[in-house]
Amino acid sequence: MGQLREPPVSAIETVDGTIVVRLAGELDLYNASEVRDALTSVAEDKPQRIVVDLSKVEFIDSTALGVLIEARTRLENRRAFLLAGPGLETRRALEVSGLARHFGIHDTVDDAVAARV
Repeated sequence: MGQLREPPVSAIETVDGTIVVRLAGELDLYNASEVRDALTSVAEDKPQRIVVDLSKVEFIDSTALGVLIEARTRLENRRAFLLAGPGLETRRALEVSGLARHFGIHDTVDDAVAARV
C-alpha cells in the first residue's frame, strides 16, 4: 500500500495584489499536472506577480521544475514569477538543473512579495 500523499497545491492566496501559490510535499511526474493547472489558472488572471512558496516542498523532480519554467513564460514580466523559501533539496535541484539563475529566489514569501520586479 502506497502512503497517502498530500496534495501538491496546499493553498492559493492573494497578498497585497500578489498571488501566492503554496506548494507542498513531493512534486513529481505524478502530480505535476495539478501544479500546472493551478499555476496556469493563476497566470490567466495576469497578476502583477506570482510567488510560489516552496517552503513545504520535500522533493521536486525535473518534471515539476519544467512546470515552474512553463508557468513563468505565461507572465508578460517573467521577473514577476518568484520562488520563495526553497529548502535545501529544492534549492539544490534548482541549482543543479541550472534553473536557479532564471528565477528570483527569496528566503521567505514576505521577501518575494516586497521584492522589486
